[in-house]
Amino acid sequence: MNTSVFDHPWLGGLFGDTETAAIWSPESQLQHMLAFEAAWSRALGACGVFDAAQAENAASAIEQADVPPSALAAGTGSDGVPVPALVEMLRRIAPAEAVHKGATSQDVIDTALAMTLRETTALFLARLDALMAAMTALERRFGENRLTGRTRMQAAVPITVGNRLLSWRLPLDDHVARLKALRPRVEKVQIGGAAGNRSALGDKADVVVADVAERLGLQPTQKAWHAMRDGIGEYAAVLSLISGTLGKMGQDIALMAQQGVDEIALSGGGGSSAMPHKSNPVLAELLVTLARFNATQLSGLHQALVHEQERSGAAWSLEWMILPQMALATGRGLGAAIDLCGKVERMGSD
Repeated sequence: MNTSVFDHPWLGGLFGDTETAAIWSPESQLQHMLAFEAAWSRALGACGVFDAAQAENAASAIEQADVPPSALAAGTGSDGVPVPALVEMLRRIAPAEAVHKGATSQDVIDTALAMTLRETTALFLARLDALMAAMTALERRFGENRLTGRTRMQAAVPITVGNRLLSWRLPLDDHVARLKALRPRVEKVQIGGAAGNRSALGDKADVVVADVAERLGLQPTQKAWHAMRDGIGEYAAVLSLISGTLGKMGQDIALMAQQGVDEIALSGGGGSSAMPHKSNPVLAELLVTLARFNATQLSGLHQALVHEQERSGAAWSLEWMILPQMALATGRGLGAAIDLCGKVERMGSD
């Protein structure tokens, strides 16, 4: 039963975003976990931890494994993570001694998360570019038109549409820069073993880490980040900042669309069951909702920075509850903002 607004049978029509949802889907997460296990087996074979041919046999079997996500539910319920159940299945179809040796569940899940964040960032950067292009087009069409500038929601001095559009567009450049700067801090392998010190790998630790990172297209790390979640916290903060910028745009448009103000005309407004004369600025309102949602979720995600000792189960699983929802909200906000720009028929007055 789908109860989240992002995939709800009818609320999903407003909140859903298929591209972002596909990136964060259980199927995609599982494929990333399998990619780690295959890369891990190959790396240990290449580095001489065990026979390279045996490692390749294991990796090939892992890549061809058909594991339905639902098959991991019972194991996750008992173990708190899906990896033990997954590894048990893989060892039935591959040389057992060449599967998962020296790795831990968090290595698998966090590396899969890094791969997910890489895909999410690529999607969001593309959408930010599209949104900036849409705003530039609005500026060309309406930028010289007049608006009443308002401070504290009271009439101030005359401005142009271009003045207001700049306050929506310029922060997007900063968000692009933030996401690009974050990439090396979050798109990195997690390899630490049982207690984060890679002791099971001995003197081969650094070369194994580098090998796995190269195979997966991620950054190597000096130390496991099991209990150092600042990169994830920073990523969530950027998601909230993006949503906040879009929320400011949505709030402005909703106010501009008020009857009696009429500073903007939108096509395809939302209808009312009781008042057929209304055309509600639904997408503008959605941007405000999503901004407030992510701002609220951010405080919870930052609670997950507090890990005890070398690893936390409670703080770690809190991330699983919050971060995907923030990504879905951000993805939907970017898509809605692009759509909203395309619905503008008039801004300001000649």
